[in-house]
Amino acid sequence: MVLIHPGETVIMSMLFQAFDLGGTFVFAISGAIAGVRHKLDLFGVLVLSFAAATFGGITRDVLIGAIPPASVADWRYLAVSLLAGMLTFFFYSKVSRFRNALLIYDAAGLGLFAVTGAAKALAYQLGPIPAALLGTVTGIGGGVVRDVLVSEVPAVFRTEVYAVAALIGSCVVVIGSLAGLPPGPVAAAGAFLCFTIRMLAIRRGWHFPVAKLPDERHG
Repeated sequence: MVLIHPGETVIMSMLFQAFDLGGTFVFAISGAIAGVRHKLDLFGVLVLSFAAATFGGITRDVLIGAIPPASVADWRYLAVSLLAGMLTFFFYSKVSRFRNALLIYDAAGLGLFAVTGAAKALAYQLGPIPAALLGTVTGIGGGVVRDVLVSEVPAVFRTEVYAVAALIGSCVVVIGSLAGLPPGPVAAAGAFLCFTIRMLAIRRGWHFPVAKLPDERHG
């Protein structure tokens, strides 16, 4: 059950590489925006951008045995994340021009990483369920470490629909692979669906029930 078929190996590898680097760039921007908002210095912003951009992919690669992780072995991941961090640090007003810029970049990175994570897991011969879960881990990992480094509760543990959006995007890739559908359009559809669900959740306030203490329930 390999997502990338033999006759399409080169093209599909390039496509998913582009998705992966695209996810790296937008997640790096989200990390850098968080760093600037917390008034970190240039080094701190760059560290945060690299961590946000690569932690999910590193976790995925370690779990599937792809050692060393692509984010460490391939200089392009470091270059892309540092470029995004520098652009955000020096041109913050332009980069953050969109309302809720951090959430938009985060949602875009979530979708791209979810589909590439699931695709890579399938390429390493993992089954449908592990592939979907690893796609989710790839998508949420960077956001989790970014929030932890700036002393915030990660979005995945708050009320907003976050991990579920990544899981749905990953499942699109897995189902498309099982159905023998073209991997490129399937991945694009999965990333778009994940992004759309995440943005709708933010806009419309979709959330899961929040745990309450006994006193709060009666209050």
